[in-house]
Amino acid sequence: MRYTGTDIETTVNQFSISYSDEGPDHAPVIILIHGFPFNKSMWNKQMEVLIESNRVIAYDIRGHGNSDAGTEDFSIELFVSDLLGLMDALKIKTAMLCGLSMGGYIALNAVQNFPKRFNALILCDTNCAADTPEAKEKRMLTIESIEKYGVEPYANEMLKNLFAPESFVTNKEKITVLKEMIMETKVQSLSKTLIALSKRKETCSSLHKISIPVLIMVGREDKITTPVAAQLMQKNIKGSILNIIEHASHLSNIENSYEFNDQLLKFVSSVNQQPDQQTGRDRLVSEVYHSRKISQYEKSVKDLNTKILKITMTIKDHYPELSKYLDEMPVTVPSEKDPEVTLNLLKEYYESLHSMLNKYKVDYPEIQE
Repeated sequence: MRYTGTDIETTVNQFSISYSDEGPDHAPVIILIHGFPFNKSMWNKQMEVLIESNRVIAYDIRGHGNSDAGTEDFSIELFVSDLLGLMDALKIKTAMLCGLSMGGYIALNAVQNFPKRFNALILCDTNCAADTPEAKEKRMLTIESIEKYGVEPYANEMLKNLFAPESFVTNKEKITVLKEMIMETKVQSLSKTLIALSKRKETCSSLHKISIPVLIMVGREDKITTPVAAQLMQKNIKGSILNIIEHASHLSNIENSYEFNDQLLKFVSSVNQQPDQQTGRDRLVSEVYHSRKISQYEKSVKDLNTKILKITMTIKDHYPELSKYLDEMPVTVPSEKDPEVTLNLLKEYYESLHSMLNKYKVDYPEIQE
């Protein structure tokens, strides 16, 4: 019997694992694997768009979210064993895998070692290389710091590297949610996972053996797993597709969910599409057209937010006497909680900032940036 919903629990490899399972019963299966140190809720925006035509499962890796840690030392191989155990428990023979960052390490390892269990692969902000000696040492120092100073300083420092600079203005609410995820992860799980990541084996040398469809996505500003690393994987996986997500860093599915979802939907639809079903093709065309419209809108919003960020930082850095007026402008930057805010309002806000700054420069020409 299949249970649907969120935060369902089952026992895998002698520990309790928490997962969400939504979408039609007999639809193609997609399994989403989150990054470190987050949980399955980081995939909420993707689940929303995928569940209409797919059975979508997102789960908490052991020691994260609502899954127990178990008693064993963590390793990528153990995480893969948990994944396969969950698939067996849910009676899933084959599935499409989508992993971000650490989730990508798990997905790559699983596909390379158990190729018959997977029919497509989506790699997001991840890479195939093992840790360098310097990276391993940094992880060990991070463990020492967490144990000495607690999780919050680690969370604050980590977030600086996870998000593009503009996100600290345009995605404040999302950053707050991600920080809460980190803070809720137990110190022991953080330490055991960091050790597992430091010991992971490279998978680059086996990329050429992957024969299923592969989509690779990476944030344009990702400094942790860079676009160069993504290009290396794309070059070595025959027939793979690479998409670089604009206005995003290491968490591209959250920072620019519209563009991310646009590429995700097109790839998933192409994998699932049956050539002899005209209805399926018509629906695919409709979905792609709609997602492209949304993606273009989101791109316009992101471009404007980038301009707003730039002019705001110019005012704060070079004209601090004007900073007091930033909160008094007639229009505010939009948030997900305010659906009434439109692209036109963003334009008006940017133009009002631009006008204020230009007027000030004319009135006080002696002040230079």
